[in-house]
Amino acid sequence: MISTYLIDIIVLLLAAVIAVPFFQAIRLGAVPGFLIAGMIVGPSALGLINNISEIGHLADIGVVLLLFVIGIELKPSHLWQMRRLVFGLGSLQILLTGFLLGAVGYVFFAIPLRTAILVGPALALSSTAFVLQLLTEQKSLTSVYGRTSFSVLLLQDLAVVPLLALVPLLLMPDLSIGEDIGVALLQSLLVLGLVVLSGRYFLHPILHRVALAQNPEVFTASAVLIVLGTALIAEHIGFSMAMGAFLAGLLISDSAYKHQVMAEIQPFRGLLLGLFFMSMGMSLKLSLVIANPMLSFGIVSLLIVIKIVALVPLAYLFGLKVKNSLAVALVLAQSGEFALVLFSLANRSRLIADELFQQLLLVVLLSMLLTPILAYFARRLAKSEQSRKIENTEKPVEAPIVLAGFGRVGHRIGEILSISGYAFVALDSNALIVESGRAEGHPVFYGDVRNPEVLKSVGADHARVMIVTLNDPEASEHLVASLRTAHPEIKIFVRGHSLTQCLELRGMGATGAVSEYVEVSIELARMALENVGVSKRERNTVLGGFRRKYYAEIEAGIKLEKPKDVK
Repeated sequence: MISTYLIDIIVLLLAAVIAVPFFQAIRLGAVPGFLIAGMIVGPSALGLINNISEIGHLADIGVVLLLFVIGIELKPSHLWQMRRLVFGLGSLQILLTGFLLGAVGYVFFAIPLRTAILVGPALALSSTAFVLQLLTEQKSLTSVYGRTSFSVLLLQDLAVVPLLALVPLLLMPDLSIGEDIGVALLQSLLVLGLVVLSGRYFLHPILHRVALAQNPEVFTASAVLIVLGTALIAEHIGFSMAMGAFLAGLLISDSAYKHQVMAEIQPFRGLLLGLFFMSMGMSLKLSLVIANPMLSFGIVSLLIVIKIVALVPLAYLFGLKVKNSLAVALVLAQSGEFALVLFSLANRSRLIADELFQQLLLVVLLSMLLTPILAYFARRLAKSEQSRKIENTEKPVEAPIVLAGFGRVGHRIGEILSISGYAFVALDSNALIVESGRAEGHPVFYGDVRNPEVLKSVGADHARVMIVTLNDPEASEHLVASLRTAHPEIKIFVRGHSLTQCLELRGMGATGAVSEYVEVSIELARMALENVGVSKRERNTVLGGFRRKYYAEIEAGIKLEKPKDVK
């Protein structure tokens, strides 16, 4: 049994390693690569893997982790700022598109009314995982069309809750949809409020206690436990696991520990999300396409046209220009992974027949495969409109200066930067230092600065200056070397101890290195000279000359004859 699973894992990894780089090389993105890789190794092609359902259960965790990351990146204040697009445009998009698709299915494809009531809104949902991945690869998430698309996707994710509750209601003999859905929505809001309040008062203290232990493995375990635990609780009380994970991320979004949590989750998210797309590719039955290709692609084209026709005027009414409106409609024209979840649940409940289920599955997957092409044209339209960037209101992430370490030295530097009016963000792996710094109003976050994902999370990619004030020489050298490799343009100023270490740090790529020992020596000498009556001018000449000579040796890389004796 173990060897069978091991073979499946090897096959999946091999397929992904071959297909994904190829699709990225031809600029179609990673997601189609995962889909095609899954389709090739699945039952419809080579048949190397047949236990799709078991792989699918594991792959669903990828969507859960994706929604958690979305939640942690979206502060509640940001959600309120985007309320017009989220609750206005997003709600109208689902209602109008869902009505049109349901009506077309009922009138032209003879889908039963109860089934059409679910199929329409489900097909109106776009692929959060797919679209966000494409927008990230395009670096368009902060553009007008990218942020608008994200707002619509966010409301679609929220709409999954009542749609999941709709499935058992549609199976009731005496259907009173309005009343039952109203009760379900009220219960959902009450549960959401309870989860938010409990998480607000429990998650942060738990993370603080775990961080105090200073055990990276335990912190990783706690991060995964929070995501999966919240997702499981949400599922047991009637929500989707993805919604539970989104709530958990939203609750941590204001926490000092969010960047380290994101760094721990990202590797799991990337791997399992790729597995999710591969499982969808494995579920695709190519025989349906081969048997009647015109019907399959005709239905997919109809789906895309209806979604574009519905969304373009709505986006225009909400203030977007024509090209941006069309760009939003194009990138959201596919159906998504939550439609697959809803159709699967409805199929198991016998609300959707097997034949219709397979056809719907085919339509969703084919629409997703066409999305990279649509997203390409969407990006060109948005660029031609010269869509302005929307600034991130969270200043720490946009700060031009990053402080690695917020102990005594880092704290003083932070105070100087604050007085001078320069924005900065600081990282420290000591939970007590982080809590103390945040209590004083400084933008300090918990995280291991040696972890590239943590640095990326706080915005090191966009920072102009990195100041390293770590008290650990080995950690400082490791950080400087990795920073210079990953960010060749950034200016790195680092705290050293001796002349020897400053020379080594400069050799590793530091822009400037300051020896704390020599500065202490100079200050003590200054006080002594002042006490014995040496004039200020003479003191400045002697001490200034000594300092210039010392740092000139660092700049030139000249080692003293006995560098170990030099402090």
